[in-house]
Amino acid sequence: MPLIDFLIRSEINLHLEPVPFLVVLGNVQDGGSPHIGCAKSCCAVLWEHPDPQRKVTCLGLVDPVNEQSFIFEATPDFPEQLKALRMFAPFQKDGIPNGIFLTHAHIGHYSGLMYLGKEAFNSHQTKVFVMPKMQFFLEKNGPWNQLINEENIKIQPLTNQVHHQINSLIKVKPFLIPHRDEYSETVGYQIEGPNKTALFIPDIDKWHEWEEDITEKITLVDYAFIDGTFLDSDEINHRDISEIPHPFISETMDLFSSMPLKEKNKIYFIHLNHTNAGLDNHSEQAKKIRNLGFHVANYLEKFPL
Repeated sequence: MPLIDFLIRSEINLHLEPVPFLVVLGNVQDGGSPHIGCAKSCCAVLWEHPDPQRKVTCLGLVDPVNEQSFIFEATPDFPEQLKALRMFAPFQKDGIPNGIFLTHAHIGHYSGLMYLGKEAFNSHQTKVFVMPKMQFFLEKNGPWNQLINEENIKIQPLTNQVHHQINSLIKVKPFLIPHRDEYSETVGYQIEGPNKTALFIPDIDKWHEWEEDITEKITLVDYAFIDGTFLDSDEINHRDISEIPHPFISETMDLFSSMPLKEKNKIYFIHLNHTNAGLDNHSEQAKKIRNLGFHVANYLEKFPL
């Protein structure tokens, strides 16, 4: 870039009003990548040469105006994700965000809370936003209730379809979605900033099982981070699909095939299984996703709100 262009852009950026933004802190399914016990080609090289961008699905939320940060999901990669979040929120002096939003009680979505205990950070009343059944699960089961009893975390109850104003610029609305709810309900989140709105649905059963119409929901937001666990049926031909009924990326793209390109462009697949070739940006499968107008959420990618 010519020096004059660089100086002009820098001058413009200095005068831009800061706005809240989302940042992708992970896009992989609960078990991570490489995946425990996997010796297939999708993981073999990663055991010897780990990819530092392969983190379990998580979103960060930064508000530079109010000097606050939040995180959606507490994953097994929680410590590294908090470190990454702090790069975008240097005002967070202790590195712990102002709140943690959980979607459900599957291991990759809440187990990172353990790092807030006295064996690790020993945080004080870190706010954890949860729905009623998730609250009951944390309060009635160890070691999670120890975090509550020791005041490492402070439960913040949420209500289905009710907005929660987390500060002067941002509100968050949880909504129930169908999923394997062995221990808690499962929710997605609508995250609303001063200018833009995002959906976060990392886990869901097939779209037709939801009482809402996902194609209509997409038209009402600016970004949608949605379940992209498996690419297609060929990927899991060794598993009983009834046990893991996620919508295939191929199904979701077919569902939106007649939608305008601007609607497809809002979709960022997240929560990709270690077997999903979409995780490799250079793969033919990832290129096809992009060529059809969709995206895979990329680590540290930012989205202004």
